[in-house]
Amino acid sequence: MPRRRVGIIVSCEHAGNHVPAKYRPLFRGHARDLASHRGWDPGALELARAIAIRCNAPLVANTTSRLLVECNRSLGHAQVFSEFTRDLDTAEHLRLLATIYHPHRRAVEVAVRRSLRRNAWVVHAGVHTFTPVWNGKRRGVDIGILYDPSRRFEAFVAEALMRRLRAEVPGLRVRRNAPYRGWTDGLTTTLRGRFPATRYAGIEIEINQALLRKPASWKQVRRALATVVGTLD
Repeated sequence: MPRRRVGIIVSCEHAGNHVPAKYRPLFRGHARDLASHRGWDPGALELARAIAIRCNAPLVANTTSRLLVECNRSLGHAQVFSEFTRDLDTAEHLRLLATIYHPHRRAVEVAVRRSLRRNAWVVHAGVHTFTPVWNGKRRGVDIGILYDPSRRFEAFVAEALMRRLRAEVPGLRVRRNAPYRGWTDGLTTTLRGRFPATRYAGIEIEINQALLRKPASWKQVRRALATVVGTLD
């Protein structure tokens, strides 16, 4: 396979809210929690697929609800297990980690390693969506680009994405490290510790779920993001 300048990897940690039959009794009476942003990231898989197709990039997606086990948190983090699974015994915790958590994270890491063998640089785009209102306050951002400013290559990629997004969709509220900070605990943060800052950029793309309510705008944003990430190749 010919060597390229930049390889793209796409991941989606909260792609669905599926619960295996064995664990469904834990959520009896809590269908709203599973359907809400607590259970998954609506729209994230759709966007992740659009980017992966446009970039001809591998996509690693976890479609099991984050309320079973949180694939975007490090082991030992308080949010790895939710209130629905926190009190399960150690054997069940280990089973959830072995069947859902580790396979997803390992698949992303393997994809990055393979891409680094073929390309000079790798951009890992972790795709997420967020609720428009948090703790009663409306968030003033449409798209957040999360990254670690101390990593020069990563910062360069993030700035390029934001600049091109604003050009593609004028008026879009594109913010750096909002509504979350890009250097806090997450899968990209873990992978930064395993891959060189000069070759690996872990960028999280966060989309306001309010955009999903306007089909024309959502289609435009999906197309713009897929195009913009594709220009990195």
